[in-house]
Amino acid sequence: MKIKNIALFVFVMAVAFMNAQNVYLSKVEKTKENKDKYFYKIDPAKFEAEYLGEIDVQGYSNDDAAVFASIFKKAKEIGANAFSYKPFESVDEKTQPFNPANYRLGLYYITKDELSKPSDVMYFFSSSSKPQTISINKKDYVLPPRSFTAMQGTLGEIYTVSTKKFLGSTIKISVIENAPAQYFRISSVKVKSNTYGEPGINLKSGDIMGLDKSFGDFLRMIYTENK
Repeated sequence: MKIKNIALFVFVMAVAFMNAQNVYLSKVEKTKENKDKYFYKIDPAKFEAEYLGEIDVQGYSNDDAAVFASIFKKAKEIGANAFSYKPFESVDEKTQPFNPANYRLGLYYITKDELSKPSDVMYFFSSSSKPQTISINKKDYVLPPRSFTAMQGTLGEIYTVSTKKFLGSTIKISVIENAPAQYFRISSVKVKSNTYGEPGINLKSGDIMGLDKSFGDFLRMIYTENK
């Protein structure tokens, strides 16, 4: 009996170790005083962004919201309100593909005017562990785990989005002039909306969740786009 208990303990500890994740500031160039609540993905080459430092993420986790919350907290320690993915280079100087268990983010400060550009794109994300099927204006899309699809909307048109499940959710989306991009996650996992003013989920309708731009931008980086 004792041997079985020891084996179970070792197994539990091994699983915990494999799912452990470390998020830390690996480089601090400077800090910026601000109280910005947003944290958007940018291409530093296309914006007048002020470089502040870097964050390293080591270890894999399926809890994307918790990972983002840790990254967000660390970034705000130095006043960053924007980020970019910084791929590692191999010994032969080739860029390595994105690895969700080991990646680096560049941290930046940028003015809100630069970040507030309108967009008519709608993003739909699958869950972190299960494939999801959605219908958009009666056209079906199958999203593998950790993937998303992007759709260019038309001003004034109404888009009906359904999860195609028994008692599943249906929402209607419209593209509004001068509005930002819209982000939605399709999932059967029961989650709560985030506290007002915090990044994450800001709308929940059954198994369709509206995401704020900060969390949506993060998912765009770590998930694979279905084109």
